[in-house]
Amino acid sequence: MSLDDATKLPAAKGPLVYRQSVWTRVTHWVWAICLFFLLLSGLQIFNAHPALYVGQESGFEYDNALLRIGAVNTPEGPRGRTILFGQTYDTTGVLGMSGPQASPVYTAFPGAVTIPSFRDLATGRVVHFFFGWIFVGALFVWFLASFINGHLRRDILPGGRDVAGLPRDLADHARFRLHHGRLYSPLQKLSYFIVFFILFPLIVLTGLTMSPGMDAAWPWLLDLFGGRQTARTIHFGVMVLLVLFFIVHIVMVLLAGPLNQLRSMITGWYRTAPGTPREQGDRP
Repeated sequence: MSLDDATKLPAAKGPLVYRQSVWTRVTHWVWAICLFFLLLSGLQIFNAHPALYVGQESGFEYDNALLRIGAVNTPEGPRGRTILFGQTYDTTGVLGMSGPQASPVYTAFPGAVTIPSFRDLATGRVVHFFFGWIFVGALFVWFLASFINGHLRRDILPGGRDVAGLPRDLADHARFRLHHGRLYSPLQKLSYFIVFFILFPLIVLTGLTMSPGMDAAWPWLLDLFGGRQTARTIHFGVMVLLVLFFIVHIVMVLLAGPLNQLRSMITGWYRTAPGTPREQGDRP
């Protein structure tokens, strides 16, 4: 075979493996939809009192906020201002004050990232609670199905081998050397474990802690999180971490091959790297 003939040969492909069950795929897309509406409706709710505290006390008359977003009058006119851990930042045009200069909007987060896009706390709460309960239901279905089909043990819970292989996997990701194997990598397992067993439970429980009805039924929630205001601050912080996780997740999908990743989350079939051992039921 000549060199020219060799260059015309198609690139070798690894086998297609059935990587994602129907339960994983359905709950994945349900969570994606829910988190979108929860984020934007949550920012609408936050705009009603754009400050975060630790402890039981809060209010406009207090000066103990960890985060406060608003607008202030200055010699140059109104400006958006964000105070984070005592440090003041001018956030005009983004936070506190946004929109056209002729008719600015004085809200913590602009209407472009809230549901509804105008001030409507009641609708924001209805949307938030509706998708919040769908999120919790999907989480319960995922845990039950993943426990039964082994996805939880096989792909989420890190084992000793995963812990030992984490430094190398971190180095490979830093060099954008992404592996296309049958199983999740150690870094993937650790990331999903943190999301499913720490961030998701935290955001659900802190959300319940902010409900007076749930506090009456489960008063231990207030003791667990040190008060409703502390729970609200943790809730907001977990939201920020989930947004960061989502951004990194999308970047990794793009780097690892978006068509292959989307096929996996739509059909369940994932194209592995050449040389991956085949199993019964794999497609060539």
